[in-house]
Order: sequence, then structure tokens, then C-alpha cells
Amino acid sequence: MIKNIKPKNVDSYIAAFPKDVRTALSNLRRVIKSAAPKAEESISYEMPYYSYHGRLAYFAAFKDHCSFFIMGKTAAKFSKELKPFMKSASTAHFTPKKPIPTELVKRIIKETMKMNEAREKIKNK
Repeated sequence: MIKNIKPKNVDSYIAAFPKDVRTALSNLRRVIKSAAPKAEESISYEMPYYSYHGRLAYFAAFKDHCSFFIMGKTAAKFSKELKPFMKSASTAHFTPKKPIPTELVKRIIKETMKMNEAREKIKNK
């Protein structure tokens, strides 16, 4: 992440980066929003955050990579497909030249939504 940026919204966050990174982040944003149109978009911990019945995903850009933070146990379910990108149990690293496949991101978001909905139903019983 660029030091000292305090983004007010996702647009201002993305705008703070070079063109190739802006394009990569904008594409990830578009995929998340298409997979979860009812998700709320905001800034949390000074990075883009999406919520739908709880945490859905975060993303961020750093000096030499971007990160897609996968919530809950979803990353484990997609561990084989995510293996080239994973740097920890729930953080995938990507670059503008090597993005995470669009369809994989969609499936991850949809799975996390399902898990969040199920948890919400149990909580509200």
C-alpha cells in the first residue's frame, strides 16, 4: 500500500496507484461486484472491503504485488486452484501481469456469500 494514503472510498484508493495497478484493482473490484451485487463496498483498515452478511473480501496493493484477502474458510475449499497465488491461509498475491482468474474470484465470492448467509441464518434462529 502507498504510505500515508487515507482513502475516503474505493475510487480514491484505486486512483492512488500507477495505471497497471489501477487496472488490476478495478478489474478485481468489477468481478467482486458482479458476483455480489448486494454487497456493501467501503474502506476498512485503509483498504477496499466488501460485506454481505459479514465479511466478504478485502483487496490491497503493495510495492510489488496486490493482495486479495479471502474471508472465512473459503480459501481452503479452493486451495488447489489458489495454490500459485497463496501466501498465507487466506491471502492471495497477484500482479497486473498475473491476475487471479476471474471465474475463480467469482466462485470464491459466491461461496463466501453462501457461508455468510448460512451463518446468519443460524445466528438468527
